[in-house]
Amino acid sequence: MHLRHGSFSYLPDLTDDEIAAQVRYALLNGWPISIEYTDDPHPRNIYWEMWGLPMFDLDEPDGVLAEINACRSTFPEHYVKVIAYDARLGRQTTAMHFLVQRPSHEPGFALTRTEGSDRRQAYGVHAYATAHPAGERYARS
Repeated sequence: MHLRHGSFSYLPDLTDDEIAAQVRYALLNGWPISIEYTDDPHPRNIYWEMWGLPMFDLDEPDGVLAEINACRSTFPEHYVKVIAYDARLGRQTTAMHFLVQRPSHEPGFALTRTEGSDRRQAYGVHAYATAHPAGERYARS
């Protein structure tokens, strides 16, 4: 099972050349790039840890790829994503984001159901990985 998160989540993992092409596309559109990582990939966890500062005024993807590789080597068992931000007046939103690294083992999610009054049912999603403390979530047992 793979986490489906971002623009290309249903495709096979991107190669470094494909990542460079997407970063180049973002830079040609004038979108600054940032890199984020997490070990808690819950679908509602949109605030990941930021790797360094957002990268403005770049022309080539080489600097971004160097930072991606530094983040990957520092956090080899975390999710790492690239975000392109469209800062134009009236937009000011994420234009594109995609995963560039996954942990080697993804334990998945559990769907929990609770029943309330009048037989109402509420559903929630719980990541199996969060049963372990941060930093130990993707170690194989």
